[in-house]
Amino acid sequence: MFAGRLTEATLRALDWLAAHTLPPENMPAHQRTGRRGEEDAYFYLRRRGYTIIARNYRSPHNRGELDLVGWERDVLCFIEVKTRTTRDVKPAEAAVDRDKQRELSLVARDFLRQMPPSCQRRPQPARLSRDGVEWRFDVLAVYYERGPSRPSFELFQNAFPVSYNRKFGNRGRADYY
Repeated sequence: MFAGRLTEATLRALDWLAAHTLPPENMPAHQRTGRRGEEDAYFYLRRRGYTIIARNYRSPHNRGELDLVGWERDVLCFIEVKTRTTRDVKPAEAAVDRDKQRELSLVARDFLRQMPPSCQRRPQPARLSRDGVEWRFDVLAVYYERGPSRPSFELFQNAFPVSYNRKFGNRGRADYY
């Protein structure tokens, strides 16, 4: 636990140093806020016991990206991070609409297909299928209402279902064809 806090503090110090010594990044403020939210989300999930195995995964076949992919115990989680500076307009998790869910589902399918065989099965739980791994979609809302150094988090586990089809197996289970 201490090593994780030390790493987080080191990254914060390097971010501060970069912000004060390097020329400003040529990106809009909302993108900088989103990037900061993903960084804070990573450390928040690590503290909650997730083992993050991928960040900003992009599929060569579908548009979109998976912000974070990680194991929470024996379940593979595809985590969409939504960052906001206020809750006034609409909650961050509401931005994951049907189109975004479909986009995430397609990219997740590609991720599952590209997983090495040694990662496709976790040995302990009996509820896994013989040809796949249990998985879900989580949404993590990050709010900076109290300033950039004090984010608050809302985690929605199993945030949305995925409908069944031949290519993408039952909800919560990946089939490999």
